Amino acid sequence: MTRTIEELTKLQPVVMKQLQTIVEKNRLAHAYIFEGEKGTGKRDVVSFFMKLLLCGNLSKNVPCETCRNCRRIDSGNHPNIWQIEPDGQFIKIDQIRELVAEVKMTGVEEGKKIYVLHHADKLNIASANMLLKFLEEPDGQVVAILLTEQIQSIIPTIRSRCQHIKFAKAPRTNLMEQLIEQGLTKSMASTTSMVTNDIDTAFALANDEQFVLARKTVLKLVEIVHQNVHEALLFIHEEWLPLFKEKEEMELALDLLLFAYRDIVAIKANQQAVCTYPDMYQRFNDMALVLTYEKLSSQMQSILQARTNLNRNMNRTLLMEQLMLNLQEGYTFV
Repeated sequence: MTRTIEELTKLQPVVMKQLQTIVEKNRLAHAYIFEGEKGTGKRDVVSFFMKLLLCGNLSKNVPCETCRNCRRIDSGNHPNIWQIEPDGQFIKIDQIRELVAEVKMTGVEEGKKIYVLHHADKLNIASANMLLKFLEEPDGQVVAILLTEQIQSIIPTIRSRCQHIKFAKAPRTNLMEQLIEQGLTKSMASTTSMVTNDIDTAFALANDEQFVLARKTVLKLVEIVHQNVHEALLFIHEEWLPLFKEKEEMELALDLLLFAYRDIVAIKANQQAVCTYPDMYQRFNDMALVLTYEKLSSQMQSILQARTNLNRNMNRTLLMEQLMLNLQEGYTFV
């Protein structure tokens, strides 16, 4: 779903102004890194930037959208543009070698040549070094755009040769409004917008049976652990562990659990708080009345520690049993 220029300006006003100023003042660098989380509009902004550089009827720093170059950019078949995606897990040296050879050839058309590396953090050592060598020999007609969600995974020598364009995190309330307008319930829109900034991913999650069940299971655990630790331990063995078998599934489950406790803290501080689980508001409000900030802080730290232990490959059964004991510490059960 391609965003309009108006939508991009609303989503990334600083970035859009930056790029327009670069063209207006003729301060074009030979390489850029566009850094931002998924859903912040990087791909659409790249398309806008390419039109700024190649549009035949640019007016007041706005592409016309109708000239031959603009239309070819939209259709993905402009001869002076190359787009590279990872081949499997990595962007491989053969992809960069082929790219360099093609860019160095005499262009079919005059004007700027633009190459875009999607997920540039997926460059392996060999491909990164070949790209670095290419960046060290800039051609005034060639512009490189590297897209990433993890800029620290790009080697420093490449980062230092690129102008950094930082994309702001999309306002969660905007995403929630869009999701609700397009048919999601307020509860599901609130939850999915905490997990991702990307509207398509949010919709996919909302319609994923595994995610819906994960959400339900997490909220059930919050209820049980605040009632009876023995039942909570039984629940872990009978429902939690069989559902969250993979490491990624367990990571998401712990994140969803953390969001529940953040809701309780938010409600305790402000009863008008925007929650991840608005359908649980009344129950969480009851919990907020009896839990101290100190206790809630300790519980959230326990979940974060469990997340850390998971990444250290701690046994998941022991991890969850320990977490249950930490979450209920200080309660009196009958």
